[in-house]
Amino acid sequence: MSTSMEASTPAAHQGFADATMIDHESDLLQISLGPHHPSTHGVFRMDVVLDGERVVKLKPVFGYLHRNHEKIAESTTYLASIPYTDRLDYMCSLSNNWAYALSVEKLAGLQVPERAEYIRVIAAELTRLQNHASTIGFLMQEMGASGTPLMYAFREREKILDLFEALTGSRMMCNYMRFGGCRVDLPAGWLDQARKTVDEYPRFLDEFESLLASNEILLARTQGVGVLPPKLAIQGGVTGPILRASGVNYDIRKVDRYGIYERFDFKVPLGEHGDVYDRYMIRMLEMRESLKILDQALHQITPGPIIDPKAKIRGFRPKPGEAYGRIESPKGELGFYLISDGTPNPYRYRVRPPSLINLTVLEDMCLGSSLADTVVIFGTIDIVLGEVDR
Repeated sequence: MSTSMEASTPAAHQGFADATMIDHESDLLQISLGPHHPSTHGVFRMDVVLDGERVVKLKPVFGYLHRNHEKIAESTTYLASIPYTDRLDYMCSLSNNWAYALSVEKLAGLQVPERAEYIRVIAAELTRLQNHASTIGFLMQEMGASGTPLMYAFREREKILDLFEALTGSRMMCNYMRFGGCRVDLPAGWLDQARKTVDEYPRFLDEFESLLASNEILLARTQGVGVLPPKLAIQGGVTGPILRASGVNYDIRKVDRYGIYERFDFKVPLGEHGDVYDRYMIRMLEMRESLKILDQALHQITPGPIIDPKAKIRGFRPKPGEAYGRIESPKGELGFYLISDGTPNPYRYRVRPPSLINLTVLEDMCLGSSLADTVVIFGTIDIVLGEVDR
């Protein structure tokens, strides 16, 4: 782990400007992790105060990747913002598209055809699979494992990205959803390849879990580490796998039943301790539930239109009003709040990013932990800085 000690002047140190590098009276040490640390999932920095190896204070420092996403969206058309949503969480571009499209559809009163709803569910659950597998692979690497778990995860991720490329023309920045449906229909043979990928995925999960779940090093590094109590998780607005790992039964797919999720039989896995191990295991279990949803969706989908005929590409001007649409993205609640004044551009455009909200409880989870455990705890939050900074 690379660390750097910085002088405690306001110009040189944005985190603890009033602290000294070493407090000789209490023997506290202040260090900065980042902003180029390889385990931070982007350009991110943690300012940490240590008593020996124990964390007594932690301040996340971000903003290095700010791209002015929301103000740009207010100066361009509704449709032109879809490619920008791809770059919020670049691991989950199709989920990002869906959350934004859902908000605009509420604003404009558009109806999504049944086939397009199935395509959206399939794309979103495939996204959840590749996101969770990659998160666990990165987590193992942050614990000091060799690249093997991550390469296993990336091997399966490549199969899903192949499907995305065949459907959308892109592996990561897919720009696929449209208001009232989807941009294009499924290409010939795509469903068969998707079914093959889904049918083979449980073997990977079984192998992955047998290698990891009972590994004594993993157990020692994760059980009882970075505990997030359910009350604090709720008060902090935490959502997604982190919230459910703390035992809180809240999944927007069940709560809002957006799209056609009410048609599918699946469970919401819950943890008991809210520690690093539970956050790892919840993602493993959620992948199995995603496979159940995918199996049902891939067999139920039927031919039909893929976009509402009332949806306009040119001259799209929703009536004045406001709308908030949200989905259960792989990282938690992703929402878009829009205000229309009847012009081609949104009057207000705001994103509710799960990565940013979930990051606010990082210090609470890390206090009292060792410096080495801090990196592991941070890894279980599963953030992408494009979504944090926007």
